[in-house]
Amino acid sequence: MMLEIPMMIGGAQVRTGTPMAVELPFDGSAVATVYRAGAAEVDAAVAAAVEAGPAMRDMTRDERAGILRRAHQMVLERREALATAVMSECGKPIREARVEVDRSAQTLLFSSEEAHRLAGEVVPMDASPSGKGRWAITVREPVGVIAAITPFNFPLNLAMHKIGPALAGGNTVVHKPASTTPLSGLLMAGIFTECGLPKGALNVVTGAGGEIGDELVFHPGVKMVTFTGSAQVGLRIRNLAGLKRVTLELGNNSAVIIEDDANLDEAVPRCVAGSFAHSGQVCISVQRIFVHEKVREEFLERLIAGTRRLVMGHPNEDTTDISSLISVTEAERVEMWLEEAVRAGARLLTGGMRRRASIEPAVLADVPDTVQLSCREAFGPVVGVNTYRDLDDAIGRVNASDYGLQAGIYTRDMEKAFRAAQRVHVGGFLINEVPQYRVDQMPYGGVKMSGNGREGPKYAIEEMTEPKLISWKVG
Repeated sequence: MMLEIPMMIGGAQVRTGTPMAVELPFDGSAVATVYRAGAAEVDAAVAAAVEAGPAMRDMTRDERAGILRRAHQMVLERREALATAVMSECGKPIREARVEVDRSAQTLLFSSEEAHRLAGEVVPMDASPSGKGRWAITVREPVGVIAAITPFNFPLNLAMHKIGPALAGGNTVVHKPASTTPLSGLLMAGIFTECGLPKGALNVVTGAGGEIGDELVFHPGVKMVTFTGSAQVGLRIRNLAGLKRVTLELGNNSAVIIEDDANLDEAVPRCVAGSFAHSGQVCISVQRIFVHEKVREEFLERLIAGTRRLVMGHPNEDTTDISSLISVTEAERVEMWLEEAVRAGARLLTGGMRRRASIEPAVLADVPDTVQLSCREAFGPVVGVNTYRDLDDAIGRVNASDYGLQAGIYTRDMEKAFRAAQRVHVGGFLINEVPQYRVDQMPYGGVKMSGNGREGPKYAIEEMTEPKLISWKVG
């Protein structure tokens, strides 16, 4: 059934003269119609957010928390409809889409709890000789209008990671979802309205990032930009934003080290899941595996067998493990990267065949460090396995990347585990777990080209509020 979902600006549904079709990536079938925004709609959305600012600032922490709790409950009540929307817009297998909806509800619940905990501190003024007889506190105040620009791969949960903490902190939001995946964001705007959010506190504009992204980032009414996406776009946002606050999550080419004492019964299934969930279209998908030479053959044999057991199919089938990439163009790019790696000497051990936007999950061995599958973010169902002899060599090869979001190691030796944890330059390091692991309350973000700032409601709300000092002289 075709949906028609207008934009949400100032609490009202908005259509333009330019409709856009939302298509299921698996087969290109149309699933919904939305509308393309322009500069006028961006201006209207920011103006509505500015106008709603006083109402959000004046709400008590408990009132904001209450709205978020109601949204959490409504997401759970509408789980299947939201999962179907996520599946339809990004091609994620329906089982994974349901998990994303559940996580989105948790993110809203965590955000509601952080609204209650938002507090400043007492400043010890008399620690300075000139502070005698003076007291001071800090309070946390909202930044203002926040532009939330979200990607296609987790269209619901990554939006909630920006919107939930922003509202908890008393801000207002203009949300720009990825042009290919606007449905769940638009549905959530309706849910927040039903939950009592003031009109204009959350606005959703849809369209191509190249057409309205710059308008939103550069707009003088926007005080902060939070973005998840490619490094290229992130750098452009950083340059356009000027003195605005900017939080950037820009991806990775995640690596995991498999030591010779690793528990392969745990490591192999997690590497399969961590490499190929959502066809590898996860910022922390396992892309590079460094396995100790002593266990290389056994590890590869098990990894190939586990990969071949994955079921490819239509995303609406409960049995499907692997569906499609977001577009034929992206699938063709991954196919070209595979071909480049093989020409350079890598061995394709299984998978790699493309049919339209779907690619069979691929395992390669002996991937040269210079090819794109080693150097850049693949964002596809492909993993490369290389061998090492010395742990310090493996650590050096993990660090030989422009990215630094998350990495991991499997070993029973805690000295080795913590040596790696200290030396690998990433935002998050996982011991006896793949780097694709994330729970929604943890601090999440990277270093180097993986961006700056941290998500997770507790950490995001700190980015989205600012401390104000209040000092008084006694007597």
